[in-house]
Parts: sequence; C-alpha cells; structure tokens
Amino acid sequence: MATPGNVPPSLKADVWQHFGFKNCEDSEEPDKSKAVCKMCKMEVKHCGNTTNLRNHLTRHHPDILLAKTADTKQRSLEKAFAVKFESTSPRAQKITQSVATFICKDIRPYSVVENDGFQNLINTLEPRYVLPTRKHLSEVVIPNMYEKVKHDVTASLKSAERVAITCDSWTSRATDNYLTITSHHIDQEWKLVSHVLQTRTTEASHTAANLSEIMFKAIEEWELTNKNPVIVTDNAANMVRAVEITGWLHIGCFAHTLNLASQAGLKVPAVAQLLGRVRRIASFFHRSTVASRKLKEKQKILNLPAHKLVNDGVTRWNSTLEMLERFLEQQPAISAALLSPEVRRNDSNLCSLTEADITDGEDIVKALKPLKAATLVMSEEKSSTLSIIAPLHAQLLEKMISVSHDSSLIKDLKTAVYDNLKSRYVALKDKLYIASALDPRFKALPFLSKETCNNTFSQLVLEAAGLENVDTAIRQSDGDTSEETVPDISLDGVDEVDYAPPIKRSKDSALIFLLGPAYSTKTTAPQKTPTQKAKEEVNRYRDVEPVALSEDPLIWWRDHEREYPLLALQAKQYLSIPGTSVPSERVFSTAGDIVTAQRSCLTPQHVDQLLFLQKNLTVSKK
Repeated sequence: MATPGNVPPSLKADVWQHFGFKNCEDSEEPDKSKAVCKMCKMEVKHCGNTTNLRNHLTRHHPDILLAKTADTKQRSLEKAFAVKFESTSPRAQKITQSVATFICKDIRPYSVVENDGFQNLINTLEPRYVLPTRKHLSEVVIPNMYEKVKHDVTASLKSAERVAITCDSWTSRATDNYLTITSHHIDQEWKLVSHVLQTRTTEASHTAANLSEIMFKAIEEWELTNKNPVIVTDNAANMVRAVEITGWLHIGCFAHTLNLASQAGLKVPAVAQLLGRVRRIASFFHRSTVASRKLKEKQKILNLPAHKLVNDGVTRWNSTLEMLERFLEQQPAISAALLSPEVRRNDSNLCSLTEADITDGEDIVKALKPLKAATLVMSEEKSSTLSIIAPLHAQLLEKMISVSHDSSLIKDLKTAVYDNLKSRYVALKDKLYIASALDPRFKALPFLSKETCNNTFSQLVLEAAGLENVDTAIRQSDGDTSEETVPDISLDGVDEVDYAPPIKRSKDSALIFLLGPAYSTKTTAPQKTPTQKAKEEVNRYRDVEPVALSEDPLIWWRDHEREYPLLALQAKQYLSIPGTSVPSERVFSTAGDIVTAQRSCLTPQHVDQLLFLQKNLTVSKK
C-alpha cells in the first residue's frame, strides 16, 4: 500500500487533513497526480481539485464528513447565539412581556429576575435574550402593561348599562391599610364581568371619611357616575357610613350578614360554653405530639377517617361549625385517646364531652346547616346576584323559628339568629323583591304574600315604563330631527303663478297636504303608552313558568331579551349587582401573597398595579 506524504501548505481545503500525496521511491518529490487516503491508504487520482477526494470520503468514510458538517453547524450556531437580542427587537419585547405576565399572574416578586435559577432557565430557553433589571420591570414594563390593560377595562366599563362595585378594607402584614374596589356589570352577551379597578392605601385609618373619599375618586376616575353605581360592602359601621356619605345606594354583603347572624347564635352562653370545651380539646391535640399520635392509633382501631381536628378562626363562623363537625366525627377516638395514661400524664384535667354535650353539639350542627348552605351559595361568585338575597333571607328566617321539640339551648340559638337576620335589609326590601322578580328562577315570589307580590310587579311596571320614557327620549335626540317641509301654496294667487315647467311632485304634494289626514290608506293603531307596554310585558313574563334553580338567569335573559325588551333592561340593572362583597375579599389572599416581607419595599402604586394586572390580565392558552 502507498504511504501518504506531506501536503504543501498552499493546499488549505479541509479534505487534505485526510490525504497526502504519494511518495515516490526514486524521487524526493511526491507524486502529485495521486493522493493517498490516510485512513485506508487507497490511492485516489488527483486532477488539481478536491472533487475525487471528497467523493472518496463520501463513499468510504461518510462518518468523517457528517462529523465535520455537524461541527461546522455547531460553530455557526454558537456564533449566532453569541449575538444578543437588542432590547427593542420584537422577539426580546415578546419575551419581556411574558416575564412581566409571569410576575403578575403568578404573584412573583420583581427580584425573581435576579435569581440564579430563573436566569438559568431563561438562558437555556433563549440564550440571546437579556433579562431586564427589576428596576426596568417595575418602572417601565409593568406600568406600560398596566396602562394597556386599564384602557381595555375602561372600554369594557363604557359598554355597561349599569355598574356595581364591591369594596372592602384590609391590612397588610406591614400594617398598611388598603381599600380594594371591584366592578361588576353584565355585558352585551349577558355575561357577568368583573374587574378589580384599584387598590388604594388609606394613610390614616379606615375611617368613613377616608373610605368615602376613595370611593368618590374611584367612581370619577373610572367614569362611572352616569352608570347608576351601587356599592356593596360588608356591614361594618365605617363602611356603611362611608357609602352614606357618597349618597349612592348601599347593599350590605349577605355573606357578612350570615356571618354576623351565625356569630350571634354561637355567642348564646350555653352554646359558647360547649364550643369552648371543644376548642380546648382540639387545641390540646394540635399542641401535643403524644396526644396526636395516640389519636391516630385510636382512629385506626375504631376504623375512623384519619382526619385531624380543626381549630376555628375568629372571623369565620363556619370554621367553628367545621370544628364542631370534625369533633363529633372523631368523638369516639378522642374519648379513647384522652383515657390513655400517656395523654392524661400531660393534662389530667382534660375530659371529653358528656352524652348530653354530644347531643347538644349534634343539634347545633343541624340547626346551623341552613346557614352553612346559604354561605356556600353566596361564595359562588357567578350566581350570588342581588336576586338571591330575598329568597334566602326568607327561608332562613323560617328555618330559625323554634319548634316544640327543640331544646332550650337550640331555642335560644335560633332566637338569636332570627332576631339578627330580621333586623337586616328592612329599608332595602322593595329593591330586593324587584331583583328576585326579575330572576326567572324566583319570579313567582312564593316567599311573599299575594298582595306584596302584586305590589312588587306594579312597582316593576312603573320602573320599566320609566326606562321606556328615557329610551324614547334618547332615540328621539339621536335620530334625524329634520322634517320634510311642504311647499307654500297660495290658492288666492293662481293667476300670478309663473309659467315655469310644471313639477310632477307638486300636484301629489298638494293633494296630500289637503286630503292626506282624512283619506290616509293606512289604519294606524293607537300608540301605546310606556306604562301599557310595560304592563303587557310584565303580564306575559308572569305567565311563563319559573325555570329550575339550577338554571343560569343570565342565559335565560339572553335567550328572551327580544320578547321582554323593557324587562331585559331592568334585569341588567338589578342582576349585575352582587349580593356579596366576597369578590373583593378574595383579593385579600392575592394581596397577602403580593404584600409579603419579601416584597415589603413595594410602593402603594406597585401594589395597585400588581393586583390590577393579576386579576384583569388575560393570558392566551395555545
């Protein structure tokens, strides 16, 4: 086999690293007409170019060419990725928007862009992208995003016929006081739309004057003054007074009303004493690892669910009910655990409940079940409209009437709850009845007397007729007010008429002018008054059977809007009002995540923007 020799430096093609010229035995000069493959020692004819050499490699050593090609491409890619995006490039801006969306929607601190793990993730996904600084995000990117989304929210509110707002005050871990305001309206597709509008800090405290000023400014800033705003808040005295100062209609949160009524029942002395003993036992099992371990053993032996005992919260009455329900579920295991020597060594004075206590506890749970169900209904944001308050309120009052077999403890509990509920919504009952009448689920108003029911629909007729008058006035003002003028015709001056070419329309116009009113071919039906129109609509609406409780009233109105145009306007006015301020209160958990120690340096403006974007920013899922 031939031996490859050296290659002159002038030959720089990459294939020459695999070939050399054939050495001649009788000469020091290599034979340049033959190239020798360094791997297989095969001779390849050299004609002054590298075509034959490359063909040899392709045919006999393809892996060498593939490796070379891959290496070349890799170097090209590395070179390309070494060039960073300009911050103004479309790709960089799109990624920056996604990073900002991630921070807002997933409630991340601005400092996430400085975290090693996040930087590594971004670099892996797109090495050419340069992360913005936290300052650039907080001062430029997020504010710009806020303004864009605010423009969209403003457009949404402008299309609303009525806007209700819910608001509630809260305090951050850093003891800063805030007020969050959320809007609610029904759009053209009869969908309930909610927007968190703003979160403002109350510099001093939650005084009525401070709160009312924030409400005023919010309604002005978002141009809601002409949207007939209604304000829904909890029943705290400062919130009630704040809305009174504004002069707008105030609706007390029904979920908060239920909480107050339930708390009144739980404060009955005999009930409070029983709950105190349950609370002490539950707290003991949470504190003691020995007792907790023993409880698990007894649960297994007695074939009970391996549930932990519940500690109730101060502000949530239903957590107290959950504590009692869990205690009753685990009572056999609790009693057995408390009798064990290991547990009694820690607290020998702790005893389980007596049989009478257990019976009282079961009766308390049974008595409060309707209130628990009502609270659950009001927590469902999409269905808790104003229309549901009156039926629930009436039903709960009926459930809280004592019966003969009730124990004295249950009678006292029911009386306390009944009296508290009875005192609520007295001034608003007419509005609540109309709201229920406009809900196709409750329109029969079975919880009212026949007289009150008829009065409610009579009031509905008056309100609907009023809307018809307003609508007619708007259409007339918006329409074409120009009238077709009839030419002045003088019958006395016929001899003086100029003999110009006759106009054909003049004869018809003159005839219509003279005889039109008496000889009209159209029989015009008497014009109905707005009240007559409204009354006919209401009568037709009342004749229709109510829909099932599981039906969505907004979908029903979407499908029947053309049949009852006046009532549909009324329905949008009333059904857009939430029966609870829970939507605003749900912001608290989000706000608590945003305003933490890690983000304690956030300004009130940053808190406002992040909460606004977290709730209003729409993320497309592809």
